[in-house]
Amino acid sequence: MDLAYLREHPAHLPTFLTHQRIRETPVSGGDICVASRLTLDDGHSVFAKTWPERAGRPVPAGFFAAEAAGLRWLREAGTVAVPEVLVALPELLALDWVEPGEPTPEAAERFGRELAGLHRVGAPAFGAQWVGYIGGLPQDNSPDPGPWPAWFASRRLAPYLRRSVENGALAGAEVALVEEVIDRIDEVGGGEPPARIHGDLWPGNLLWGADDRAWLVDPAAHGGHRETDLAQLALFGGSPHLDRILAAYQEAWPLADGWRERLPVHQLHLLLVHTALFGGSYRNAVGAAARAALDGAGRATVEW
Repeated sequence: MDLAYLREHPAHLPTFLTHQRIRETPVSGGDICVASRLTLDDGHSVFAKTWPERAGRPVPAGFFAAEAAGLRWLREAGTVAVPEVLVALPELLALDWVEPGEPTPEAAERFGRELAGLHRVGAPAFGAQWVGYIGGLPQDNSPDPGPWPAWFASRRLAPYLRRSVENGALAGAEVALVEEVIDRIDEVGGGEPPARIHGDLWPGNLLWGADDRAWLVDPAAHGGHRETDLAQLALFGGSPHLDRILAAYQEAWPLADGWRERLPVHQLHLLLVHTALFGGSYRNAVGAAARAALDGAGRATVEW
């Protein structure tokens, strides 16, 4: 199997893998999937990932189709680097391989400009035309005209707060803080028209390539608020050269006044996804983000 054959016959890839007709090398695939590097007969490399058998349940319906749709939607904007989708099957996703490199200030500045360009392409509505997932959890992508604050509170905060309460990850003070953010979303958020966003842009989903570009991978792409992507880049230690990314972004498309104070509101979504997925180890982070969001609006009425 070479690249031309794979493009013409993508459904054959699982059979070739089952019969060990392709060289397969395990690589990091994140917390959800099992990933490998495939070396085709022509020497071309492909990144492939599958749903792990250890998950104890079948791959969720539309899981890989959602990621493929998001990657294609981001790629068609023609701004930021996004790997080509080669195979999208219910049980497997395969992308063109991106050779890893080191983050550089120059790549960061280029990415900041490209990300601004991606966001500026826009989206027809908040949400998307495909079923949504973030990590292994479903995410409501039903298209919605907005305004953004009410949409974000009902589709991106409340569902994961509910899951986090149900699994015992959040209780008491943290729940009260998040509920206050939801109640006061018109104060703590800042509405904008829908941008074309990655939607899960924590630093681990920014792949620094050997071509001195930063590539977007593992999206939960949809029409959303452009500040969401920038806020997520600052989570979990922050992206390398984040200051360069933000400065270049600001030069290309300046953000609205008060954007720094609003970052915790946007971060709260991904942190709630983490408590919903992984439990109470992210409890303090959720509480801190919710309180910072309320402080950014001028006051915090719930003590933390």
